[in-house]
Amino acid sequence: MNLLKAKHQHPPFMKVEKLANHCIKTSGNLFVNISPASLQKHIIHNKEGELTSTGAINVMTGRFTGRSPKDRYIVKDRITNQVVDWGKVNKPVNTSSYASLRSEVMEYLSSKDIYIHDGYACAEPKYKLNIRLYAERAYSALFAYNMFLRHKTAIERPEWNIICAPGYLAEPSLHGISGENFSIINFTKKEILIGGTGYTGEIKKAIFSVLNLTLPLRENVFSMHCSSNIGKLGDTAVFFGLSGTGKTTLSADTSRKLIGDDEHGWGDYGIFNFEGGCYAKCIDLSPEKEPEIYQAIRPGALLENITLELGSNKPDFSDSSITQNTRVSYPIHHISSAKEDSRGGIPSNIFFLVCDAFGVLPPVAKLTREQAMYQFISGYTAKVAGTEDGIHEPVATFSSCFGAPFLPLHPTVYGDMLGEKLAAHHVNVWLINTGWSGGPYGEGKRIQLSHTRTIIRAILNGELEEAAFLSYGAFNLKVPIQVEGIPRSILDPRGTWKDEEQYDLTEQKLAKLYRENFTKYSEKVQPEILDVQPQLLTLDNV
Repeated sequence: MNLLKAKHQHPPFMKVEKLANHCIKTSGNLFVNISPASLQKHIIHNKEGELTSTGAINVMTGRFTGRSPKDRYIVKDRITNQVVDWGKVNKPVNTSSYASLRSEVMEYLSSKDIYIHDGYACAEPKYKLNIRLYAERAYSALFAYNMFLRHKTAIERPEWNIICAPGYLAEPSLHGISGENFSIINFTKKEILIGGTGYTGEIKKAIFSVLNLTLPLRENVFSMHCSSNIGKLGDTAVFFGLSGTGKTTLSADTSRKLIGDDEHGWGDYGIFNFEGGCYAKCIDLSPEKEPEIYQAIRPGALLENITLELGSNKPDFSDSSITQNTRVSYPIHHISSAKEDSRGGIPSNIFFLVCDAFGVLPPVAKLTREQAMYQFISGYTAKVAGTEDGIHEPVATFSSCFGAPFLPLHPTVYGDMLGEKLAAHHVNVWLINTGWSGGPYGEGKRIQLSHTRTIIRAILNGELEEAAFLSYGAFNLKVPIQVEGIPRSILDPRGTWKDEEQYDLTEQKLAKLYRENFTKYSEKVQPEILDVQPQLLTLDNV
């Protein structure tokens, strides 16, 4: 085995001779904690990607351009058996199947060059989790450098290992899994095994899943799939939302410091980022709409699945021919307004961002504690089906706690933690619709991003603290009568429709979808949560 020590600037502390007890053996080279600049050279040399005009590397992740939730597993053993919420989200793998698969992955990697990166999760020192990635590909290590927090001193041993082998394809019938690709979490061995997929998001979301079990159970920390920022006066804001609702975009505000864009914990003293970087969508990215993200794409950033303009190496952010889920990862300090310690206080405001393609929900509503818990456990947004098949009907999507694929525990555990935090700290919670108004998708118009920003800034500036509210519609939401800078007409979604009776029917349709989805939680939630469900005029023929 040949240990190569590359010349590098980041991190300057690493000495190969101090690294012992590697969980992997190979006849190839181990490239240990080499710098982003060196990793870029390896990516180009290995033909994993190419340099773009921005100075960032662009890679193609292969067959998978997004996560594969159905291929994520947890080893079922004495630690996980009684606490994990087993089912479609948390699929079990037995210990013998894991051992067999792991052995084959190790054999596959035994002749490969391996890229090792040490980082950690959780910006709050009390909860720091040291992580070591063993990767077949250099771009996976660059992603880990960007996304995990970066050590200031060397570590001897990690608490968790991630073994990432995109080129290895499993035999499902032999290993008790459904496909050739997999992401498997072993809480006993403190190890994550990823294979058959080159999509880097699997790396960070596997660690997020780990934290979503360990922090609530062992530390009473509320783990959250959210972005967060903080104002000049120390007021912390949290933004929950599923993909495409604006979580990353709306938290990147030049007038506020960014704490983080995706994963956080809420401990006794406030909010802290789990990560050391951002993983932003790039589709239709422009310097006008999202200047902070656009400017973060520079040397060290990692672009994924983006086409280049013909005859050049300039990224074409408008091209979705490979995937709608084009991405960029970059260390958080690429954002000029990032908060250095990635921590904030107790939130003053929480925003639930939903992209309602039905055009039913108002652009802003203030929620009671019970409504907040109901909306949180529901985790609603809506997507539009593929127009290539002639389907234009909005499709409701419910992902509990705005992050179901990453939650090992039952959703009501996280819902109860939110309720306890809200009761203890009297936090304002707001429902923000970033979707459609004046009709559903295909008839109405998307709510302007500038209007959403104005509403959120008004809330953060305290302009709605004394506002008058009206209770609105089947969802009984408190909607402000006026927001400075926003046309009054759009605050009333029913009034924006040409056919108000059609609005009523659509509202009832969405209400019914909410209630049907919530039946799976009804036995485990508090009765007062069920009391705030949207009201149906009739339970039949809606």
